[in-house]
Parts: sequence; structure tokens; C-alpha cells
Amino acid sequence: MSTLGKCFLVALIYATLAEDFKLKHQPASKPVRLFTEEELTRYDGSQEDEPIYMAVKGVVFDVTTGKEFYGKDAPYNALVGKDSTRAVAKMSLDPEDLTSDTTGLTDEQLESLDSIFEDTYKTKYPIVGYTASRILSADGSPNKDFKPEDQPHFQIRDEF
Repeated sequence: MSTLGKCFLVALIYATLAEDFKLKHQPASKPVRLFTEEELTRYDGSQEDEPIYMAVKGVVFDVTTGKEFYGKDAPYNALVGKDSTRAVAKMSLDPEDLTSDTTGLTDEQLESLDSIFEDTYKTKYPIVGYTASRILSADGSPNKDFKPEDQPHFQIRDEF
């Protein structure tokens, strides 16, 4: 193969890989929003024309591309339309675990939660918002521990 042919082949491979990288790592195109528990239930996969949302650790993900897992009558449909942090940590579909409450979880379960959150949800699904309980205190006042800049995929232009 000639030198020119090799250069062309290298340039073609580089362009292809660069295009793949761009497709996999695009920032959110729509601003994220705040979801109440009631609003989140609307996105439980039961309506064909609605996206499917699931919250983990108070972060709401659009899992519509995983419809075969999360859609109506799918194996993990019980996890959608709510914050299922405890269920993800315990790898459970028990109705008692379908909550954001992490009280009493073991260190191993919390490590599992962090791993699944980082390696599965953050890498596969776009973030569309946060649960109100993550940002607001029970009385509706701002949660002083919540810092948007510390949140996954936070970009100021996406928030405003």
C-alpha cells in the first residue's frame, strides 16, 4: 500500500472514531427540570407516546432507549416513574424497595449503587432533571447541601 493510501486510511479511521466519540458524549440539548413525585409517575412507560423516566439518587434519567427493559410489561418496569434508588442498590424489584430512602443499606449495597449509577445510568441515559426531594427540603425550602455544580453532567448553559 502506498504512503498516500496509508495516510488516507489513518485519516479515515481517525474521522470515524472522532465521529463515534462525538455521538456518545453529546451534552444535553434541553434544559433539565425539577420533578415532583407525582410528575415523575406520568413517565412510567404505560403511555406509548410519553418518554420513560427513572430516578436514581435524585437524578432523573430518560431510559426510553431501554424500552425493552423499562417499558410497559418489561422486566424492570417497576423501577420507572419514580426514584428507585433503594431498589437499584439492593438489585431488588420488591415494592418496599421502590423508594429513594437509603436508610439501613449496607456499605456493599451503597458501593453497588454508586457503581451502577456511574457506570450504567450516567453513561447510557441522558439526564433530564432532578427530583424535588433532592433539591428541596421537606418544608419546601432549598436544600443547602445541594450544589448543582457537583451534579453529574451539570453544565450551566443546560440549566438556564
